[in-house]
Amino acid sequence: MPNINEITRESWILNTFPEWGTWLNEDIEREEVKKGTVAMWWLCNTGYWIKTENNTNLIIDLWVKTGKRTHGNGLMKDRHQHIRACGCRKVQPNLRAVPVVIDPFEMKTVDVVLATHDHSDHIDENVAAAVCQLTDSSVKFVGPKSCTDLWRGWGVPEERLVTVRPGDTYTVKDIEIVAVESFDRTELVTVPYEVESLEGNPPDMFEKAVNYIIKTPGGNIYHAGDSHYSNMFAKHGNEHKIDIALGSYGENPRGMTDKLTANGILRMAEGLNCQVVIPMHHDIWTNFKADPMEIMSLWKMKKDKLKYKFKPYIWDIGGKFIYPDNKDDLEFNYDRGFEDAFTEDTDLPYYWIL
Repeated sequence: MPNINEITRESWILNTFPEWGTWLNEDIEREEVKKGTVAMWWLCNTGYWIKTENNTNLIIDLWVKTGKRTHGNGLMKDRHQHIRACGCRKVQPNLRAVPVVIDPFEMKTVDVVLATHDHSDHIDENVAAAVCQLTDSSVKFVGPKSCTDLWRGWGVPEERLVTVRPGDTYTVKDIEIVAVESFDRTELVTVPYEVESLEGNPPDMFEKAVNYIIKTPGGNIYHAGDSHYSNMFAKHGNEHKIDIALGSYGENPRGMTDKLTANGILRMAEGLNCQVVIPMHHDIWTNFKADPMEIMSLWKMKKDKLKYKFKPYIWDIGGKFIYPDNKDDLEFNYDRGFEDAFTEDTDLPYYWIL
C-alpha cells in the first residue's frame, strides 16, 4: 500500500511517465510481420515505427518530449521562425495534447533512425541517447545536414551519422530509404539567431529538410515531414511507386499557414498516386489540433466525381497499421478487449445484475 510520506514529485514522475510504459514496446517486439506486408505504429506527431517481414526496424521523427510548460514572459524568443513568418510576438500556446506511448530506453531492436528536419518536435536528444546506449555503431542516424549537425552536437559518434540530400539513398537490410525534396516553408525561415534578415540570404533547403520514400518488401511509404502543399508532389508520384502517404495536417490559426489543410491532404495524395493517405501532426499541438474527419468528409464528397484512386485512413497514436491488410479500413479503433468474456464461470450473486 502506498505511503504518502514516501511519495515525492520525482517518484510520481518515474511511476507515471511514459504513460504507456513499455506496453507498445512489447507489442512491437512481439509482432511477426507476414511476408508481403509492412507494419507501422504511429508514435505521435510525425513519429513512426516501421517493421518489415525480415524484422528490419526503422524509426522516423520520434520525439518524446513536451511542448510549452510555462507562460514564461509571454513572448517568443527573438527571430523565432514564426516571428519571421508572420510577424507575431506572443508566445504560442502549443501544449502537448497526447501521451508519450513508447519508452525510448526500452527500444532494443532499432536498425536505423531517421529525421526529416531539425525542428524540436521531430528530433530528440533522449531518443539519440537511448539508441546509442542500446545499439552498436551499425545503427545509423540518417538525416539532412541540419539534423546530423544536431546529433553530432549531442554526442552521437561521427561513424553513426549519415547526411543525405534530395536524390540520395541509404539501404539498411531490406529497406531502401530515398531522400527527396521537402516543401516545408516554416523550415525555410528557421535560421540561426545571428541571421538578422533572410532578404538576399536564402538558406540551402537541401541541407535543412528532406522528405523520405521508405521502400520495403511490403509496400512503399512516403513521409512528407512538415511539408506544405506543393505541385512537386506529382513529380515524386511520377518518379516513385508510393503505397502509403503521410502528410502533416492541422487547423492553421489566423495569419499562419504551417500545416496542410484537408484539401491539401487530398491533393497531396492525388499527386503522389498513393493507395492510402494518412494525416499526421494534427494530434500533438493544442493550438493546431484538427479533426481528421474533415478529410474523410471531403474525400467522400469528391471521390466519385474526381475518381480518386486512394482512400484516407484516420489513425490514433499507439495504433498499428498493416499494409496492405488495412488499406481499405478507413478508420482505426483500439483493441476493445474482453474477447474472452464468459469463457469461465462468473461470480455474480444474481444473473439479472447484468
